[in-house]
Formats: sequence, C-alpha cells, structure tokens
Amino acid sequence: MLEKLVQTNTLIPLIPGFFMRGVVCIMPLTFSSTGSVVSIKAIKGKDDVRNFLASLGFVVGSPVSVISEANGNLIVNVKDTRIAISKSMANRIMV
Repeated sequence: MLEKLVQTNTLIPLIPGFFMRGVVCIMPLTFSSTGSVVSIKAIKGKDDVRNFLASLGFVVGSPVSVISEANGNLIVNVKDTRIAISKSMANRIMV
C-alpha cells in the first residue's frame, strides 16, 4: 500500500483533516511486513556503516524483500542473496 501512496499524485486522506499529495513517504525497513518487496530510498548512518551496507548490496534504488522477522531482526533478500541483519542495522535502511 505504501508504494501506491508514493506513486500517486492525488489527495489521500491520512487522518481526518490531513492529506498527502505527491510526497515521498519513507520508513525504516523494520516497519516492512514479511513478504513485502520495497525499494531502498535512503541509508542513514556514518560513512563506514553506509559503505558496509553498500558492500552487502543495500544501495539506493535496490529492491529488498523481507523474508522473515524475529524481534525486529530481519532476514531479507537483496540482489538474489539472503542476508540476516539486526534491528539496529535495519532501522538505518529507509524504504
């Protein structure tokens, strides 16, 4: 549903009296549901953290699918590879 919100340019009621038009909504990867496929919008953190995640395949624009979740820790599929990442690391990946 989030992807539909991002792609539309119509008024969307969020809360009574509040609307969104043509805005890019981002959230941490930890908020994604199991089985969903999302696109990476940004990576937050220091340069060494961003470089480490980039070496694993987490780059802006890449699709990521959430395979499973346990206590916020995720197993994700990125670039045809399954990777387990901690909740703190997943919170730095904005989708």
